Amino acid sequence: MTRPVQGVRGTVLRWAREAQGFSIDDVAKLMKREPGAIAAWEDDADEMGPTYAQLEELAYRHYKRPLAAFFLPNPPKETSLEQDFRTLPGKEIEALAPDTRYHVRLGRAYQISLEELNEGENQSERKIFQDMRVSTDSDVAQSAVAIRAYLQVSRSDQIGWDSSDLALKRWRSAVEDAGVFVFKNTFKQKGISAFCLTDPQFPVIYLNNGTAKTRQVFSLFHELSHILLSMNSITKLDQSYISSLPAAGRRIEQFCNSLAAEILIPSDDFSAQLGTSNDFSDNRVQFLASRYAVSREAVLRRLLDLGLVEQSHYEEKSKQWAEEAEAAARTGGGGNYYYTKAAYLGNAYLKLVFQRHYQGRITTDQVGDYLGVKTKYIPRFEELALGSPAS
Repeated sequence: MTRPVQGVRGTVLRWAREAQGFSIDDVAKLMKREPGAIAAWEDDADEMGPTYAQLEELAYRHYKRPLAAFFLPNPPKETSLEQDFRTLPGKEIEALAPDTRYHVRLGRAYQISLEELNEGENQSERKIFQDMRVSTDSDVAQSAVAIRAYLQVSRSDQIGWDSSDLALKRWRSAVEDAGVFVFKNTFKQKGISAFCLTDPQFPVIYLNNGTAKTRQVFSLFHELSHILLSMNSITKLDQSYISSLPAAGRRIEQFCNSLAAEILIPSDDFSAQLGTSNDFSDNRVQFLASRYAVSREAVLRRLLDLGLVEQSHYEEKSKQWAEEAEAAARTGGGGNYYYTKAAYLGNAYLKLVFQRHYQGRITTDQVGDYLGVKTKYIPRFEELALGSPAS
């Protein structure tokens, strides 16, 4: 009979489970064990603990933690999601899936990597999060003009982008040139758009690559707005929860939505495009969305803000388009591993890692650790780091 592994504290097992958002029943189903057995593992009785193989499965497949963490004498100190994301209601925090919680931890890990690679100081020549500050009392139009000027993206540049894919690449590059690192991944929890983590030196934005590129563009600026407010954020596709927030939280989310929309669809240009027409058909909305390389929902939100469409129409069309986008995503191909991983990490981070390697400051094995890839794959990522930008 395989013996339980010695030295694993039940309090650490409980911490890892709860931090990942699992109940004892959840883990019992995953491990094909009785709930009582899982509870016994967390009771600090070595003779009742998991075997080494079971501990490995818990660590790597379910709790997404290094194996060594389970041999700590006490749970490590981590800020809770409730502390990190104060504008998200408690019930929404509780509903965050284990996969989403893992991505938040991965975002924090990227911040630690950035601090190590840069010896504690952001090396970007321009840092928008230090040079610009906004508040919920800021004039949205003026703030949007200032942000676009800082990012050095003109209207003619934007209108010249012929696809949402190119728009995302250009906007992401502009934000990263301004000192904010942008990461991506595909979330299992489809309802999450993005999140951001603030920091005095290394704020990060983390996008759900499972959403449409136009949605990612909007999410990029919603999260950037949060960073300029110095507030962490998790944003959901369905934003009906905003109405249940306290007044201060509701104002923050509404401001970030308005600022993101104003950056992407400037009011004066939008008004000029509308003219005196009352045509807000799907074709007209699609035309305007293509002009600004944004989602149809973003255009419809602008029309709603102007009182030109009803709330019920906005909600109906937004739901319809979201379902269409989800159906399209299900029929998509798997893609190329290298290009996908490079797009997730972003050019700024890839180039930073290889620059430090060329300087002799990190080893090849450390390059693999920072990229999260096996050593044998590093040459291919080196080619991508020196090649064309990832979206």
